[in-house]
Amino acid sequence: MEATKISLNDYVLSGGGANGESYDHITDPDLMLKLYFPGKIQQPFDEMMLARKVYELGIPTPEPGDYVVTDEGRYGIRFRRIPGKKSYSRATADNPELVGQYAEEFADMCLKLHTVHVDKNKFECVKDRYYRLLTENPFFSTRQKERIGQFISDVPDNNTALHGDLQFSNAIFSGTDRYFIDLGDFCYGYYLFDVGMVYLCCCLSDESFIEETFHMHKQLSIKFWQNFAPAYFGTDRTLRDIEEEIRPFAGLKTLIVERDTNCPMPGLRSALTSIL
Repeated sequence: MEATKISLNDYVLSGGGANGESYDHITDPDLMLKLYFPGKIQQPFDEMMLARKVYELGIPTPEPGDYVVTDEGRYGIRFRRIPGKKSYSRATADNPELVGQYAEEFADMCLKLHTVHVDKNKFECVKDRYYRLLTENPFFSTRQKERIGQFISDVPDNNTALHGDLQFSNAIFSGTDRYFIDLGDFCYGYYLFDVGMVYLCCCLSDESFIEETFHMHKQLSIKFWQNFAPAYFGTDRTLRDIEEEIRPFAGLKTLIVERDTNCPMPGLRSALTSIL
Protein backbone atom coordinates (compact mmCIF):
# COMPACT_ATOMS: atom_id res chain seq x y z
CA MET A 1 0.00 0.00 0.00
CA GLU A 2 1.39 3.37 -1.00
CA ALA A 3 1.15 6.28 1.39
CA THR A 4 -0.98 9.30 0.47
CA LYS A 5 1.13 12.44 0.21
CA ILE A 6 0.04 15.34 2.41
CA SER A 7 1.38 18.74 3.41
CA LEU A 8 2.02 19.38 7.07
CA ASN A 9 1.12 23.02 6.39
CA ASP A 10 -2.52 21.89 6.50
CA TYR A 11 -2.19 20.76 10.13
CA VAL A 12 -1.46 22.28 13.52
CA LEU A 13 0.43 20.48 16.29
CA SER A 14 -1.86 19.34 19.12
CA GLY A 15 0.24 16.92 21.19
CA GLY A 16 3.18 14.53 21.39
CA GLY A 17 4.20 11.10 22.60
CA ALA A 18 7.00 8.55 22.62
CA ASN A 19 6.76 7.66 18.93
CA GLY A 20 5.58 10.87 17.33
CA GLU A 21 3.17 13.77 17.39
CA SER A 22 -0.52 14.45 16.84
CA TYR A 23 -1.94 17.19 14.65
CA ASP A 24 -5.38 18.64 13.96
CA HIS A 25 -6.39 19.65 10.46
CA ILE A 26 -6.67 23.41 10.07
CA THR A 27 -9.92 23.47 8.09
CA ASP A 28 -11.48 20.03 8.74
CA PRO A 29 -12.46 19.70 12.42
CA ASP A 30 -13.19 15.98 11.95
CA LEU A 31 -9.67 15.05 10.85
CA MET A 32 -6.54 14.41 12.92
CA LEU A 33 -3.08 13.09 12.09
CA LYS A 34 -0.81 10.81 14.11
CA LEU A 35 2.64 11.50 12.66
CA TYR A 36 5.59 9.31 13.56
CA PHE A 37 9.11 10.63 14.05
CA PRO A 38 11.48 10.56 11.03
CA GLY A 39 12.74 7.13 10.02
CA LYS A 40 9.67 5.20 11.15
CA ILE A 41 7.96 3.78 8.06
CA GLN A 42 6.77 0.25 8.77
CA GLN A 43 5.48 0.99 12.29
CA PRO A 44 2.75 3.46 11.25
CA PHE A 45 1.68 1.14 8.41
CA ASP A 46 1.43 -1.81 10.79
CA GLU A 47 -0.49 0.28 13.33
CA MET A 48 -2.94 1.47 10.68
CA MET A 49 -3.70 -2.10 9.56
CA LEU A 50 -4.09 -3.21 13.17
CA ALA A 51 -6.27 -0.18 14.01
CA ARG A 52 -8.62 -1.11 11.19
CA LYS A 53 -9.00 -4.68 12.47
CA VAL A 54 -9.63 -3.43 16.02
CA TYR A 55 -12.18 -0.92 14.77
CA GLU A 56 -13.99 -3.69 12.88
CA LEU A 57 -14.26 -5.65 16.15
CA GLY A 58 -16.53 -2.92 17.49
CA ILE A 59 -14.08 -1.79 20.16
CA PRO A 60 -14.58 1.95 20.73
CA THR A 61 -11.65 3.65 19.02
CA PRO A 62 -11.39 6.58 16.58
CA GLU A 63 -12.09 5.48 13.02
CA PRO A 64 -8.77 5.00 11.17
CA GLY A 65 -8.35 6.58 7.79
CA ASP A 66 -5.34 6.29 5.48
CA TYR A 67 -1.59 5.81 5.59
CA VAL A 68 0.15 9.10 4.76
CA VAL A 69 3.57 10.65 4.19
CA THR A 70 4.56 14.32 4.39
CA ASP A 71 6.77 16.27 1.99
CA GLU A 72 9.58 15.80 4.52
CA GLY A 73 9.28 12.01 4.42
CA ARG A 74 7.56 11.44 7.77
CA TYR A 75 4.89 8.75 7.85
CA GLY A 76 1.66 8.62 9.81
CA ILE A 77 -2.02 7.75 9.99
CA ARG A 78 -5.09 9.94 9.68
CA PHE A 79 -8.00 9.29 12.03
CA ARG A 80 -11.50 10.60 12.49
CA ARG A 81 -11.04 13.28 15.16
CA ILE A 82 -13.01 13.20 18.42
CA PRO A 83 -13.96 16.84 19.15
CA GLY A 84 -13.42 17.97 22.73
CA LYS A 85 -11.58 14.78 23.68
CA LYS A 86 -9.58 14.44 26.87
CA SER A 87 -7.52 11.55 28.17
CA TYR A 88 -8.25 10.09 31.58
CA SER A 89 -4.76 11.01 32.76
CA ARG A 90 -5.11 14.63 31.68
CA ALA A 91 -8.63 14.87 33.10
CA THR A 92 -7.39 13.50 36.43
CA ALA A 93 -4.49 15.92 36.49
CA ASP A 94 -6.80 18.85 35.74
CA ASN A 95 -9.55 17.74 38.15
CA PRO A 96 -7.94 15.73 40.96
CA GLU A 97 -11.14 15.93 43.01
CA LEU A 98 -12.78 13.67 40.36
CA VAL A 99 -10.09 10.98 40.49
CA GLY A 100 -12.57 8.39 41.80
CA GLN A 101 -15.04 9.02 38.99
CA TYR A 102 -12.39 8.88 36.27
CA ALA A 103 -10.80 5.73 37.70
CA GLU A 104 -14.15 3.96 37.82
CA GLU A 105 -15.02 4.99 34.25
CA PHE A 106 -11.64 3.75 33.02
CA ALA A 107 -12.10 0.47 34.92
CA ASP A 108 -15.48 0.00 33.26
CA MET A 109 -13.88 0.50 29.83
CA CYS A 110 -11.21 -2.08 30.65
CA LEU A 111 -13.72 -4.63 31.92
CA LYS A 112 -15.71 -4.36 28.69
CA LEU A 113 -12.58 -4.59 26.56
CA HIS A 114 -11.46 -7.74 28.34
CA THR A 115 -14.69 -9.55 27.50
CA VAL A 116 -14.30 -9.11 23.71
CA HIS A 117 -13.38 -12.41 22.04
CA VAL A 118 -11.10 -12.14 19.02
CA ASP A 119 -10.10 -14.30 16.07
CA LYS A 120 -6.72 -15.69 17.11
CA ASN A 121 -5.67 -15.91 13.46
CA LYS A 122 -5.87 -12.12 13.10
CA PHE A 123 -4.01 -10.95 16.20
CA GLU A 124 -0.88 -11.82 18.15
CA CYS A 125 -0.99 -13.83 21.37
CA VAL A 126 0.45 -11.86 24.28
CA LYS A 127 2.37 -14.93 25.46
CA ASP A 128 4.14 -15.23 22.11
CA ARG A 129 5.06 -11.56 22.32
CA TYR A 130 6.64 -11.99 25.74
CA TYR A 131 8.44 -15.19 24.77
CA ARG A 132 10.01 -13.27 21.89
CA LEU A 133 10.97 -10.34 24.11
CA LEU A 134 12.43 -12.73 26.67
CA THR A 135 14.55 -14.50 24.05
CA GLU A 136 15.88 -11.18 22.71
CA ASN A 137 16.64 -9.67 26.15
CA PRO A 138 20.43 -9.54 26.84
CA PHE A 139 20.21 -8.52 30.49
CA PHE A 140 18.52 -11.48 32.23
CA SER A 141 20.56 -14.59 32.99
CA THR A 142 19.65 -17.96 31.51
CA ARG A 143 18.25 -19.09 34.87
CA GLN A 144 16.19 -15.93 35.21
CA LYS A 145 14.82 -16.37 31.69
CA GLU A 146 13.81 -19.94 32.53
CA ARG A 147 11.86 -18.75 35.58
CA ILE A 148 10.16 -15.91 33.71
CA GLY A 149 9.35 -18.23 30.81
CA GLN A 150 7.78 -20.73 33.19
CA PHE A 151 5.68 -17.99 34.77
CA ILE A 152 4.39 -16.93 31.35
CA SER A 153 3.65 -20.53 30.43
CA ASP A 154 1.65 -21.09 33.63
CA VAL A 155 -0.63 -18.10 33.01
CA PRO A 156 -4.08 -19.22 31.79
CA ASP A 157 -4.70 -18.98 28.05
CA ASN A 158 -7.47 -16.69 26.87
CA ASN A 159 -8.71 -15.37 23.53
CA THR A 160 -10.04 -12.04 24.79
CA ALA A 161 -8.84 -8.61 23.72
CA LEU A 162 -5.88 -6.81 25.27
CA HIS A 163 -4.98 -3.20 24.59
CA GLY A 164 -1.28 -4.02 24.93
CA ASP A 165 -0.30 -0.62 26.35
CA LEU A 166 -3.07 0.02 28.85
CA GLN A 167 -2.16 3.39 30.30
CA PHE A 168 -4.82 5.79 31.48
CA SER A 169 -3.48 8.25 28.91
CA ASN A 170 -4.52 5.81 26.17
CA ALA A 171 -8.21 6.15 26.91
CA ILE A 172 -10.11 9.31 26.02
CA PHE A 173 -13.62 10.64 26.45
CA SER A 174 -15.79 13.33 24.96
CA GLY A 175 -19.06 13.89 26.77
CA THR A 176 -20.41 10.41 27.52
CA ASP A 177 -18.47 8.74 24.68
CA ARG A 178 -15.29 6.82 25.51
CA TYR A 179 -12.55 5.52 23.23
CA PHE A 180 -9.25 3.63 23.38
CA ILE A 181 -6.34 5.09 21.40
CA ASP A 182 -2.78 4.05 20.49
CA LEU A 183 -3.67 0.43 19.80
CA GLY A 184 -0.41 -0.47 18.04
CA ASP A 185 0.27 -3.21 20.63
CA PHE A 186 -3.23 -4.72 20.56
CA CYS A 187 -3.23 -8.49 21.06
CA TYR A 188 -5.16 -11.17 22.96
CA GLY A 189 -4.64 -13.14 26.14
CA TYR A 190 -5.06 -13.12 29.90
CA TYR A 191 -6.37 -9.82 31.26
CA LEU A 192 -3.69 -9.36 33.92
CA PHE A 193 -1.08 -8.74 31.23
CA ASP A 194 -3.06 -5.56 30.49
CA VAL A 195 -3.93 -4.51 34.02
CA GLY A 196 -0.29 -4.91 35.03
CA MET A 197 0.47 -1.89 32.86
CA VAL A 198 -2.07 0.21 34.75
CA TYR A 199 -0.39 -0.68 38.04
CA LEU A 200 3.08 -0.06 36.60
CA CYS A 201 2.18 3.41 35.33
CA CYS A 202 0.33 4.49 38.46
CA CYS A 203 2.45 2.97 41.21
CA LEU A 204 5.82 1.58 40.07
CA SER A 205 6.98 4.37 37.75
CA ASP A 206 9.18 7.04 39.31
CA GLU A 207 7.94 10.51 40.18
CA SER A 208 9.68 12.28 37.30
CA PHE A 209 8.22 9.91 34.68
CA ILE A 210 4.70 10.31 36.06
CA GLU A 211 4.98 14.09 36.16
CA GLU A 212 6.36 14.29 32.61
CA THR A 213 4.05 11.71 31.07
CA PHE A 214 0.80 12.08 33.01
CA HIS A 215 1.18 15.68 34.28
CA MET A 216 0.51 14.80 37.91
CA HIS A 217 2.28 13.98 41.14
CA LYS A 218 2.78 10.31 41.93
CA GLN A 219 0.51 10.62 44.96
CA LEU A 220 -2.40 11.33 42.60
CA SER A 221 -1.56 8.49 40.21
CA ILE A 222 -1.45 6.09 43.17
CA LYS A 223 -4.85 7.37 44.24
CA PHE A 224 -6.12 6.66 40.71
CA TRP A 225 -4.96 3.05 41.06
CA GLN A 226 -6.52 2.75 44.52
CA ASN A 227 -9.87 3.70 43.01
CA PHE A 228 -9.35 1.67 39.83
CA ALA A 229 -8.53 -1.62 41.58
CA PRO A 230 -11.82 -2.16 43.48
CA ALA A 231 -13.81 -0.94 40.48
CA TYR A 232 -12.10 -3.51 38.25
CA PHE A 233 -11.56 -6.46 40.62
CA GLY A 234 -14.50 -5.96 42.96
CA THR A 235 -14.70 -4.86 46.57
CA ASP A 236 -14.40 -8.34 48.09
CA ARG A 237 -10.61 -8.36 47.64
CA THR A 238 -8.08 -6.29 49.55
CA LEU A 239 -5.81 -3.92 47.70
CA ARG A 240 -2.79 -5.81 49.05
CA ASP A 241 -4.09 -9.10 47.65
CA ILE A 242 -4.70 -7.51 44.25
CA GLU A 243 -1.26 -5.93 44.14
CA GLU A 244 0.51 -9.16 45.09
CA GLU A 245 -1.18 -10.87 42.14
CA ILE A 246 -0.58 -8.03 39.70
CA ARG A 247 3.08 -7.19 40.47
CA PRO A 248 4.69 -9.95 38.35
CA PHE A 249 2.59 -8.93 35.35
CA ALA A 250 3.69 -5.32 35.83
CA GLY A 251 7.27 -6.55 36.15
CA LEU A 252 7.08 -8.27 32.76
CA LYS A 253 6.91 -4.81 31.20
CA THR A 254 10.62 -4.66 32.11
CA LEU A 255 11.22 -6.66 28.94
CA ILE A 256 9.63 -3.89 26.86
CA VAL A 257 11.39 -1.05 28.66
CA GLU A 258 14.79 -2.74 28.50
CA ARG A 259 14.31 -3.36 24.79
CA ASP A 260 13.48 0.31 24.19
CA THR A 261 16.22 1.75 26.45
CA ASN A 262 18.85 -0.95 25.82
CA CYS A 263 19.81 -1.01 29.48
CA PRO A 264 18.74 -2.98 32.59
CA MET A 265 16.01 -1.46 34.74
CA PRO A 266 16.53 -2.66 38.34
CA GLY A 267 13.68 -0.55 39.67
CA LEU A 268 11.13 -2.32 37.49
CA ARG A 269 12.76 -5.72 38.00
CA SER A 270 11.87 -5.54 41.68
CA ALA A 271 8.29 -6.39 40.70
CA LEU A 272 9.56 -9.77 39.46
CA THR A 273 10.92 -10.82 42.86
CA SER A 274 8.27 -13.52 43.38
CA ILE A 275 9.28 -15.10 40.04
CA LEU A 276 13.03 -14.79 40.20
